[in-house]
Amino acid sequence: MLEMACRDFLDLAETHSRKWQRALQYEREQRTRLEETIEQLAKQHNSLERACRGAPGLTVNTVTRAPKGNVLTVKGEASDEDEDTEYFDAMEDAPSFITVAADPTKHHRRTDSNLSGASEGRADDWNLEDSVFECSTRSSFDATGKDVVSKKSRRTQIPDKPNYSLNLWSIMKNCIGKELSKIPMPVNFNEPLSMLQRLTEDLEYHELLDKAVKCESSTEQMCFVAAFSVSSYSTTVHRTAKPFNPLLGETYELDRLDELGFRSLCEQVSHHPPAAAHHVYSRRGWTLWQEITIASKFRGKYLSIMPLGAIHLEFHSSGNHYIWRKVTSTVHNIIVGKLWIDQSGDIEIINYKSKDKCQLKFSPYSYFSRDVPRKVTGVVMDAEGKAHYVMSGTWDEKMECSKIVQSSLGCSSMEGKLPKTVYQTLSPRVLWKKYPLPENAENMYYFSSLALTLNEMEEGMAPTDSRLRPDQRLMENGKWDEANTEKQRLEEKQRAVRRQREAAAVVALEEGKDYEGYIPLWFERKVDPATGELICVYKGGYWEAKERQDWSMCPNIF
Repeated sequence: MLEMACRDFLDLAETHSRKWQRALQYEREQRTRLEETIEQLAKQHNSLERACRGAPGLTVNTVTRAPKGNVLTVKGEASDEDEDTEYFDAMEDAPSFITVAADPTKHHRRTDSNLSGASEGRADDWNLEDSVFECSTRSSFDATGKDVVSKKSRRTQIPDKPNYSLNLWSIMKNCIGKELSKIPMPVNFNEPLSMLQRLTEDLEYHELLDKAVKCESSTEQMCFVAAFSVSSYSTTVHRTAKPFNPLLGETYELDRLDELGFRSLCEQVSHHPPAAAHHVYSRRGWTLWQEITIASKFRGKYLSIMPLGAIHLEFHSSGNHYIWRKVTSTVHNIIVGKLWIDQSGDIEIINYKSKDKCQLKFSPYSYFSRDVPRKVTGVVMDAEGKAHYVMSGTWDEKMECSKIVQSSLGCSSMEGKLPKTVYQTLSPRVLWKKYPLPENAENMYYFSSLALTLNEMEEGMAPTDSRLRPDQRLMENGKWDEANTEKQRLEEKQRAVRRQREAAAVVALEEGKDYEGYIPLWFERKVDPATGELICVYKGGYWEAKERQDWSMCPNIF
């Protein structure tokens, strides 16, 4: 009797299971069809808009001649020629692999070795106690570390975010197909930080680079560089608000030379497309520089943010020069639902001196995936292509490193697919772990401890510093209506200056003269010897000007 009841229950469960699977599949197909329809409407809207702009009598005179020494080609209006351009990461397929734990009885660990021989593939060199990995998760805000004791008290809170209502659809329906930087947006969509400050926020886990300096092995050092490249995304998981677009010529300094050993400078070197140059010097043995151009597209159901440009990192003592690029950020549920952000794509980090490589894959979130959300995996390889370490973790929590002691090819489960590599690894070591958010962070734009200090007033900074931007300061103080008014004033002032430059460019062209256009104050454009790309690099003079308190060369942008 009981057996018959169980059999009936199983039959009923199987029937309902098939029913729910069909219903779920139907819902998935309907959602996909809806998303494709919205995207198609967005593209059609964009095409009609471009056709309208290209109609006779509506064209805008442009100066197509490249101005000498200028960051961009001067045009009558911001170029829309890339309106339908899609950007993809350089790496299309990250290597597939499987990791298995090594037998600890076969791969014992010595107590008197370090990781300097890790690239040799010796399992007994994987020793936590005597390695630079020992303090890999120690916080730079830990008051017990003598090198990180703050010499200045920093603020730990800002005014709570006001609760303002906003009709999102009334604004967003006119934005479909347009580039985000060309849409006038109220501060209700912003957080009280500029893009220059968000760029500086990548340094929150700078101690990973301080530890990387101590590595004797280049592959071991690569592990810390890879963890650092992932850590910069940890602050974005709750940060769906948009940072302020910097004004042309706007700067931001973060001088922590006495407290944390580094000083950072950013400058907005272009406005359309928005581009920022960044330079960081650390007295602890490393220098980082980059020029990032933000390409963003609103497609109706999501917003894609694509940072374009290479990040350079050089260690002073070894000369190891690492280069990588950022992945694509996607903000979902723009129109309906709760906003959430995801990171997806591949990062390839290359050491241009030793030719070591690390390939990291940011897996896009999927409701139907069994993988851990926000998963990041990767492999560190030497110049010969031999794998030494496996990187694993999530971009919002932590990254671990496992030493490879043996690798082999597995069996291919599907026809036409290459077999996955099986890596036998030792126990993982945590290289990076996210700091907990400050108390009341949900009411302070989910700012981290470092982010809370970024807009704090400093003495002696340049008059173009983001901290002095009035609309951003008003927003931080909760005066959003006044901030919106001030934001419009600043943007119109910038447009007026831009029109003056365009008029001067047209006159110069008519007279057959070269027009230099806008020239950044603290950065200059040079060809990078490693990549052959044209990049804005720091030319010096800022910190000397600050020492003299001579800012006479700075433009009046606020």
